[in-house]
Amino acid sequence: MLTLTPGATTLAQLENLWREGVPARLDPAARAGVDAAAAAVKRAANGNEAVYGVNTGFGKLASVKIAPGDTATLQRNLILSHCCGVGEPLEPATTRLMMALKLLSLGRGASGVRWEVIALIEAMLERGVIPVVPVQGSVGASGDLAPLAHMTAAMIGAGEAFYQGQRMSGAAALAAAGLAPVVLGPKEGLGLINGTQFSTALALVGLFEGWRNLLNALVTSCMSTDAIMGSTAPLEGEIHALRGHRGQIEVAQAMRDLMAGSVIRESHRDDDARVQDPYCIRCQPQVAGAAMDLLRFAATTLEVEANAVTDNPLVVAAGIISGGNFHAEPVAFAADIIALALAETGAIAQRRVALMVDPTLSHDLPPFLTPDPGLNSGYMIAEVTTAALMSENKHLANPCSTDSTPTSANQEDHVSMAAHAARRLGRMNANLSVILGVEALCAAQGIDFRAPLETSPRLQAAMASLRAKAPGLESDRYLAPEIEAASALIRDGSLLRAAALELAL
Repeated sequence: MLTLTPGATTLAQLENLWREGVPARLDPAARAGVDAAAAAVKRAANGNEAVYGVNTGFGKLASVKIAPGDTATLQRNLILSHCCGVGEPLEPATTRLMMALKLLSLGRGASGVRWEVIALIEAMLERGVIPVVPVQGSVGASGDLAPLAHMTAAMIGAGEAFYQGQRMSGAAALAAAGLAPVVLGPKEGLGLINGTQFSTALALVGLFEGWRNLLNALVTSCMSTDAIMGSTAPLEGEIHALRGHRGQIEVAQAMRDLMAGSVIRESHRDDDARVQDPYCIRCQPQVAGAAMDLLRFAATTLEVEANAVTDNPLVVAAGIISGGNFHAEPVAFAADIIALALAETGAIAQRRVALMVDPTLSHDLPPFLTPDPGLNSGYMIAEVTTAALMSENKHLANPCSTDSTPTSANQEDHVSMAAHAARRLGRMNANLSVILGVEALCAAQGIDFRAPLETSPRLQAAMASLRAKAPGLESDRYLAPEIEAASALIRDGSLLRAAALELAL
């Protein structure tokens, strides 16, 4: 059981929850603040003063006063009317992360929901009741309204949920898990659907997968360097210290360590007619290091957002105040930054693949890395696949945060587009894992051609994990399954574990 501390939960804890599926609950110390805010909302609901979302309509209908006896109906209607999401369901692991983020937000004691609501989310996480949440429908302002409404619908016994791998009605899923639906009190529906938890969960997943891809790129780039018998002189620490960027310094150090002991490298230190390698080899620390710095910058923003209160109105010392914390601009910016890092990591990796299959640049490797070129095409079209995915990622990396469109009768006249800014990161990371998988295949093939010279012990271990899935290419064969297997080694971290590479986000 993972205990979440509102305001102080770390990215490492959230990644563990997402990857491992561990149940989560709020620190019980949060209850006093939650109860106090709920009491404040209850008093407002019974009072005569109009308080947005407590005893009024929503959005453009905020001027419509609701009678105290209708507040429960108001909240239920809010949820049902906002269940307008479309598209495929969000992956259950990401939905669980979204639910945990909602716990963190509610646990700050400013939303005014009862502890009963929090307890139901905790129980759903523990017992595996995962709401069906369509991935399209949020513009990332006034909260991720439609996605979070679908989450909440399952909590009130409407909508749909997954339970033990089966998709069923929300009511049936709760009953099968021994849980009862909650009847929403004043402001509770609004507190559940206002917020950035959908966008933030997707951005966090993009960050976690992106960091793993970036570290894999360090391994594959080192393999490629040995495959073309490239120089490690550009990795010298003093060069990078003179520039001073943290990521660049760490990447150069990691690459030096990965290549330590390479016989291939030692074989051409002297009498090599080449003066400089192409940029895709020589400038790897500069590019990967810059991407690393961007991911860390985004991580800082997303860790803050994961612990933030982002619904509306909020219960604060001055009363119940309407504000704009639901606007997901920080998440949109973070997602756009992650997208840039992913696109550039794939772009330079693709150039390394192109380098290895080109006999004019690969330092005596055979064309397309096949022993019998002409009769065989080798990795010719695998390189084309990487070019296609690289180009697709470049298009996907165009910013989403610069877009906006007014909604809700111009009440919500500037929006962040954070939801699809974050959602496209999944597609980009999938593309990048394939590019890196193909690079690993090509680099291993190139290293094999350098026999009896050997690469470093750590890169040999990485090659062994790859060769268990894809043997050396002696003649043409059906390659699609091997490309998928290689990209799976990238995605699940197997190549990193074999190379013993760890760098903290």
